[in-house]
This record gives sequence, structure tokens and C-alpha cells, in this order.
Amino acid sequence: MCSACPVPVAAVRPGSLPARMLIGLVMLYRYVLSPLLGPRCRFVPTCSSYALEAIAKYGALKGGWLTIRRLCRCHPWGGTGPDPVP
Repeated sequence: MCSACPVPVAAVRPGSLPARMLIGLVMLYRYVLSPLLGPRCRFVPTCSSYALEAIAKYGALKGGWLTIRRLCRCHPWGGTGPDPVP
């Protein structure tokens, strides 16, 4: 389990190939790019944790859409604070 992730990474095992590919992209971001950028998230849980949870809960299509919507809200004039997966 990662320190900022409410969902254990081992528990995120969707069955479909597109969902596994999206999970792989999120994990690649989390371990390669995120350490270089530093902590910048405005919401709780972080966007990568949100993406993992949404894809695990809803699959690649709806979980991916929820993740894109969340990323679009993450800007200087956007909100802050708790924003759980619906």
C-alpha cells in the first residue's frame, strides 16, 4: 500500500486489458513523474489514488472518464479538499 493511497495497490486488479493498461499508466506516472514534480495535489485523495480507485470500481471506460473529469478540475482556480470517487 502506498502512503497516499487509500486503496491498496494490490487490491486494484481489474480484469479487462484496457483497465490494466490505464492502471499501468497511473502507476508509471506515480513512480516516475510524480517524484520529480513533488506534492502538488489540491484534493484528497490525490489524483493518482482517485484514478486507481475509479478504474477499480467502475472499469476502464467510466473510471477513465471520472479521472479525466477530476484532472480537468485540478487547476489554480479549481476547488480543494475532499473529493471522493462517487
